[in-house]
Amino acid sequence: MGVESVFLPSTYARGVPYEMFDRLRREAPVCWIPEPAVGPWPAGSGYFGVFRHADVKRVLRAPEDFSSHLGATQIRDPETPGDLAFVRAMMLNTDPPDHSRLRRIVAAAFSPRAVRLLEETITARAAALFAAGECDFVEVAADLPVWTLAQVMGVPEGDRRLLYDWASRVIGYQDADYAGLSTAGAGRLSPMGRLALAARPRLEPGVNPRSKAALADMFAYAQALAATPHDEKSVMSAMLTGGLTEAEFQNMFFLFAVAGNETLRNGIPGGLLTLLQHPAEHARLRADPALLPSAIEEMLRFWPPVMDFRRTATRDLTLAGQEIKAGDKVVVYHASANRDPAAFPAPDRFDVARTPNDHVSFGFGPHFCLGAHLARVQMRAVFAELLKWQVTLTGDPVRLTSNFQNGLKRLPVRLRLSSGA
Repeated sequence: MGVESVFLPSTYARGVPYEMFDRLRREAPVCWIPEPAVGPWPAGSGYFGVFRHADVKRVLRAPEDFSSHLGATQIRDPETPGDLAFVRAMMLNTDPPDHSRLRRIVAAAFSPRAVRLLEETITARAAALFAAGECDFVEVAADLPVWTLAQVMGVPEGDRRLLYDWASRVIGYQDADYAGLSTAGAGRLSPMGRLALAARPRLEPGVNPRSKAALADMFAYAQALAATPHDEKSVMSAMLTGGLTEAEFQNMFFLFAVAGNETLRNGIPGGLLTLLQHPAEHARLRADPALLPSAIEEMLRFWPPVMDFRRTATRDLTLAGQEIKAGDKVVVYHASANRDPAAFPAPDRFDVARTPNDHVSFGFGPHFCLGAHLARVQMRAVFAELLKWQVTLTGDPVRLTSNFQNGLKRLPVRLRLSSGA
């Protein structure tokens, strides 16, 4: 398997290439990765992949050397200067001081105090997710993050499925099952939702799903939602009164609508599959639920919801002995860093009591995930409930085809309530 397999989405449909990552950490910890054409997607310029834990953290904590803004944070370059200019308005694609300004505007909505106010309802929602019998756990688990995001953003109950569809289209654009997904029924939608459905563009293959044109329906919804009344302490109110430009507002909505739920849509099913594949550790956790906080961190390390992020070198520099030129793409691999033996003893062993656990699944440095605390609360709520159930795989899991998202499309299971639960 050549090094280009690290880039190819089809590689990840079979599984994260941990053996390749292990070899690269030892032999070429920073190396050039070709970016061949894939289906309708044209070839790219290639990039430097970064695979060791220490080097990944070095890149993520130094925006002065490795910019999120210059070329944005996806491996694939935006098609036009206009597309690049638009996505640069997203908080994810900024560097300090602009990043600090945007983060301050919405930070209060994700503070520990704000999350505590949601925690009781999140716990109740998680407890109502499961019923005895067979199900696709991917579909069941998708409910909680989408519901929580709708609560945070003030999205009406009937419109929640739109958030699911938008995230699916953006995160799953390399997978034919997700690229054109549309599950929101018009009959349940609010007038805002029906407006968005009518504005959905018809896209040709190869159109960047993150472009402004491709997400016209989401932005139409964002503008309609902005025109409705909001609690003055809500994240939407903060966005509307924080001095954002129109492009910044649209991109902030985009960030929450997609990144706000895709991490958990990947992390919760991935965490359950990891437990099922390690029955001794699953039994250990069931016997001692006090291990749940460390088990959640180990699930995140073992199954990072996002496998990589891109930066762009701001100047000529050297990283791990590799010369990098100004303007080169640099892609850090969280999935590789999380299995680095220099940072994690016995890194391929799943250990629900592992501590310390310096995983980078929520990033590192200025862009450390703003919603990490909220994500952990949701994962704890789901798995605290799941410990009351006997869970059995009833078929083969099916992975998402993506070189970015570590996702499952299907996870067929049977649920049976444990005696005494």
